[in-house]
Amino acid sequence: MIIVTGSVVVRPESLDEAVALSLEHVRRSRAEPGCLRHSVHRDVEDPNRLVFLEYWADRAALDAHFAVPASGELVQALAGLATTPPEMDIHLVAD
Repeated sequence: MIIVTGSVVVRPESLDEAVALSLEHVRRSRAEPGCLRHSVHRDVEDPNRLVFLEYWADRAALDAHFAVPASGELVQALAGLATTPPEMDIHLVAD
C-alpha cells in the first residue's frame, strides 16, 4: 500500500475556494481504481492549512491518479491560492 500525505497553507481570503476545490478533487479521486482512502482536513493549529491523506493499493494506482489531468490542475490551482508551495510525501507501507 502507498500512503500519500500533503498539505498547503492558503491565504485566508482564498480558504473557501481552496476547500471547495479540494473536496471536489477528493470526491473524484475516491472513485478511481486502487483508491482506498482520500480525504482533506483542516489543521486545528493553523486553520488556513489543508492536509490531505490518501491510501492507494499500489504504485500503479497512484501513478494513474497522478496522470489524471484534474490532479495536476488541483495542484496548480492550490499553488495559486497558497502562501507557500504545496507539500507532498509518498510512503510505501509493507503489508
